[in-house]
Amino acid sequence: MAIQLNHTIVFSHDKKVSADFLCEILGRPAAVPFGPFLAVRLDNDVTLDFMDAKGDVALQHYAFLISDVEFEQSLARIRARNLMYWSDPYRHHPGEVSTDDGCRRIYCEDPSKHLLEIFTKG
Repeated sequence: MAIQLNHTIVFSHDKKVSADFLCEILGRPAAVPFGPFLAVRLDNDVTLDFMDAKGDVALQHYAFLISDVEFEQSLARIRARNLMYWSDPYRHHPGEVSTDDGCRRIYCEDPSKHLLEIFTKG
């Protein structure tokens, strides 16, 4: 059997708010309850299992490779919500889309301040 990533736990200030946010931005079906988690399933069968944190949340980075059409849709959703986004992970270029490596790429923060990256193939 090939080794595959199956899931990762995403600690959040409010798992429902964070899971709903990701589902909305990426156009995913609603998260599914699974024990103490809310699971967001991606097309490669990996799930991001959102869980309420007890205390501080260690900030993480989650990158999503998406199609050109999905990129346009996600960017439109981000803009419709008037969310800040950047072309770089250092957040030096607000409101810009990176095309440096032949793909399109943006970064935004989820409600728990995790850095989400969405990008297309170059």
